[in-house]
Formats: sequence, structure tokens, C-alpha cells
Amino acid sequence: MGCTPPSYKGHRYPVEVISRCVRLYFCFPLSFREVEELMLERGVIVSYETIRRWCAKFGQIYANELRRRQPRPGDKWHLDEVFVKINGERKYLWRAVDADGNVLDILLQGRRDKAAARRFFRTLLKKICSVPRVVVTDKLRSHGAAHREVMPSVEHRSHKGLNNRAENSHQPTRQRERAMKGFRSAGAVQRFLSAFSGISPHFRPRRHLMTAAHYRAEMTIRFAIWDQITGATALPAAA
Repeated sequence: MGCTPPSYKGHRYPVEVISRCVRLYFCFPLSFREVEELMLERGVIVSYETIRRWCAKFGQIYANELRRRQPRPGDKWHLDEVFVKINGERKYLWRAVDADGNVLDILLQGRRDKAAARRFFRTLLKKICSVPRVVVTDKLRSHGAAHREVMPSVEHRSHKGLNNRAENSHQPTRQRERAMKGFRSAGAVQRFLSAFSGISPHFRPRRHLMTAAHYRAEMTIRFAIWDQITGATALPAAA
């Protein structure tokens, strides 16, 4: 599938450097300063502030293109919410994944009541442009109330043990939260996680189900897709 890479007009660094920095930041629990150090090891001198601007500008663009290439989501959706602290204030991160664990959408909100659940349901349906066959949630009553109002014709299964798929998808977010020593603002969290949930899974195939040879072949394909959507070519290995 062809695509037109984003424009890098006005950037003095080559696209290979920009795309590598963005991938490192969103795929691994690294700070901007740590990415700066890794690039310095390869002989590339770039400041962490420049890397931060690249991630803010290109991260969502890359994530959107990767999502466009994903297969159509399955008809069984798992929804869950988890609290995150932003400057000491508790917020709730709503997340939906399909049966394969692919993130469908995320939304940060200040509450976990019926209105918040309804807003998330509507945002999700608008983004995916399809209606699931089954929705699986935990026993939070807000889910059931919003479900009956927004999509009453869809089967709703409410059981804590059935929703491990969505709960497990929170783990990478928790890992990044620890690496970043907490989140600073709601807007920054939404922007970061929106790009993160599109880029990171692309480089995280279900390795436990693959042989070593299959995994290496799959990663080669995924690296090639990344180079295609960013317009980059592979950087040479460090000496």
C-alpha cells in the first residue's frame, strides 16, 4: 500500500535521524535526554529539545498512518478505565481494544460516571465508524447505563474476569508513566498516549506466539513499513 510521507521541509536534519528519534522515544521507556545520548553514540549531535519538537510534530502523523494500515477491528470490543495522577490530581484514562489487543481509542477524562462513559462510547463509534457485535466491560455501572443509551442493540457482557484484554493493555502506559516520573498535564497525556498507542504496538508483535525466525521476519516487515510511511531509509549500525 503506497503512501505519501510527511513533508520535512525546513528541517536541517535528514528524515532518517528524525524518524529514528521518534521511534526510539515512543517504543522504549526513554526520556528525550536519553534519546539524545543514544543518537550521540551514533555520531549524531541533536539536542533533546529538538527531539521533543520532532515527537510532538511527527508522532501523531506517523501513528495515524500506521493505524490506517491496520486490518479492520474485530467485532468484539473490550472497554476499561484506569486512573492516572496528573500533578497529584486523579484522572481516568478510558481505553478500548479489540479481541486481538489492538488499541481502538483512548480518552482522558476527569470522571468515571455515566456522562464520561457515554462520551467515550460516542467518541469511539465516531472514530471506528462501525458498531461491534459484543462489548465487554468490568462491573462499573456507568458502562451499563451508557451502553443502554448509546448502543442498546449491541450485546453487553459485564464481568471482571472477561476483561483482562483491556486491563493488560494499560501496562505499557503504566511503564511509561513510571519512566516519565508522572504526567504533567491532561493535554500532554492525551497527545502522548494517542501517538504512543499507535506507534508502540506496531513494534510489539505477539512474540510469545512466534518462533525466533518468524519474529525476525515479522520485525523486518514492520521496520520496512515504518521506513515507508516516514520516508526514511535504515541508519547504518554503530561501529
